[in-house]
Amino acid sequence: MGCWSCFWEFWNYETPKVIVVRNWTLGVIYRLVQLLILVYFIWYVFIIQKGYQESESGPESSVITKVKGVTRSQYKVWDVEEYVKPPEGGSVFSIITHVQVTPSQTQRTCPETARASCQLDSDCARGEKDMLGNGEKTGYCVPYNHTKKTCEIMAWCPVEDGEAVSENLAKMAPEFTILIKNNIHFPRFHFSKGNIKEHDDSYLHNCTFNETTNLYCPIFKLGFMVEQAGENFTELAEKGGVIGVIITWNCNLDLSEAACNPRYSFRRLDPKWAQASSGYNYRFAKYYHCKGKHTRTLVKAYGIRVDVIVHGQAGKFGLIPTIINLATALTSVGVGSYLCDWILLTFMNKDDVYSTRKFDQMLKPSEKTLTKEFNTPSSGVQDFSTANAKDLVPL
Repeated sequence: MGCWSCFWEFWNYETPKVIVVRNWTLGVIYRLVQLLILVYFIWYVFIIQKGYQESESGPESSVITKVKGVTRSQYKVWDVEEYVKPPEGGSVFSIITHVQVTPSQTQRTCPETARASCQLDSDCARGEKDMLGNGEKTGYCVPYNHTKKTCEIMAWCPVEDGEAVSENLAKMAPEFTILIKNNIHFPRFHFSKGNIKEHDDSYLHNCTFNETTNLYCPIFKLGFMVEQAGENFTELAEKGGVIGVIITWNCNLDLSEAACNPRYSFRRLDPKWAQASSGYNYRFAKYYHCKGKHTRTLVKAYGIRVDVIVHGQAGKFGLIPTIINLATALTSVGVGSYLCDWILLTFMNKDDVYSTRKFDQMLKPSEKTLTKEFNTPSSGVQDFSTANAKDLVPL
């Protein structure tokens, strides 16, 4: 019998008691909380965050770059093939602005740099290799200059620090032009777009980037990029650095395709405030055969490295996120009731009037102080007068 009773009780419907509290202060708090919640969801969730849309971030992207320009150092003219590394035109490349050249190096013995100082041959262990040095020690301590001795090494000689010739390429470098061709694809929405619009062939030969008039001409001067990143070009060219070109695609696909446009920003990525790790340089060598000997020219290059970084997000109306956010908004409006109930029970509960009306207590059958019950078997509805009454509690 008990099991059947529990089974039928499970199908009963319960409704919360409604109590109207006539208190102006509490009413203002209740409506203000509701207003704040509504403003949050309408203004921030639905308008700013577009909570009614399905979204996709991190588009598939391809980047192709091309640099043009000619400059001159103290000793020669440099063209694109020499100062751009690597030449493939990817999303990461560097433009050489300053070099230290060590010409005519051959494999032979010579003194190591000043960091490997010595007094006796015993200070130079034969066959030892210093990972920060230039070659293998021969076991001899030889003169480095008129006042100092260093360990003799077998290496490409003369070593870099002793014979390097400095050349500056930065005179015309600010005028170098960089074409950045970018195409993105949002697979979820089957949407693709590029940052170059279809024009005749002469268009890209005669334009440079302007956010207002030439947004779809992604040709930037190197000086412009450095300036937009807030850097001094002369200082950056001397020690090198890393400039980030950030392309952002934020597309509302509920609008026309014309509303989806790229936005460009520039900033320096290497920590210039940290002297030990700021700047950018690397080495490479050019090899040739001269008079029966293998010879090379060693180049230590300082330059401006450009990293093209693509971000993006696309959104389009979706029924499911709209329903979820609407349900969350409607549910959150009820937070005002919980807050006001807590204020009433904690600070404004006069003589337990509110708690007595709000909460019904189930008494033991032996206690005869029960509230009068009414059963209506014909309708199948159990009526509790205290639970269904709409009470007015003046506070």
